[in-house]
Amino acid sequence: MPRFTANLSMLYGEVDFLDRFAAAAKDGFKGVEYLFPYDFPKETVAEKLKAAGVEQVLHNLPAGNWGAGERGIGCLPDRVDEFRAGVAKAIDYATALGCKQVNCLAGIAPAGVAPDVLRATLVSNLGYAAAELRKAGIRLLLEAINTRDIPGFFVDRSAQAIAIMDEVGSDNLFFQYDFYHMQIMEGDLTPTFKRLKDRIAHVQIADNPGRNEPGTGEINYGFIFRMLDAEGYAGWVGAEYRPKAGTSAGLGWMKNLA
Repeated sequence: MPRFTANLSMLYGEVDFLDRFAAAAKDGFKGVEYLFPYDFPKETVAEKLKAAGVEQVLHNLPAGNWGAGERGIGCLPDRVDEFRAGVAKAIDYATALGCKQVNCLAGIAPAGVAPDVLRATLVSNLGYAAAELRKAGIRLLLEAINTRDIPGFFVDRSAQAIAIMDEVGSDNLFFQYDFYHMQIMEGDLTPTFKRLKDRIAHVQIADNPGRNEPGTGEINYGFIFRMLDAEGYAGWVGAEYRPKAGTSAGLGWMKNLA
């Protein structure tokens, strides 16, 4: 049976951030992930993790001005210094939280900048981050995100992500495979996972359409979960969806499908 993490940013968005850890533990989750911890002292977040008895599985590198619509700065050539400062900040937090993997959001491609310049910037930034994170014993992840939810997102398909990873050439850079995003962009979920499983360190789930809980849409998650077990996937599965009928009330999928 897969090990599930609660994405606190999605499942418990109506709860004060520092109370979400206990809420997830009460619902039976053993691990948590979320967008960012940086608005709170790392010591405070660590205390909440310990009190709730949950593991910090994943958070993102700093991703620019989220409230203003930025969705990562990894590909932005005029933000390299900010990216590198963010790597140091992420290491500081991840170390304090016992978090062993951090995700990089590539960002939205800006108008007027050539794609090859954006790619070269991202490759350079990922190489830097992977090396720095390795020193701290933390894995770097790269995620592909669908361009319906985030128009213009620079990394939007699995083949593109793997090609970029190959260009970086680091053994500390892994793919974060989100079944929801990839169902929208390319489908063919099971063959793609099987082909890339040695490059995948973390997976995330939501159903489509609607980005609601598994079992509400077109993706056969019972099949997906059995496939993950059969393929020997040992990582966590991040529940990153919008609850359709309330978080706690909608968790039957964990028993019925897994």
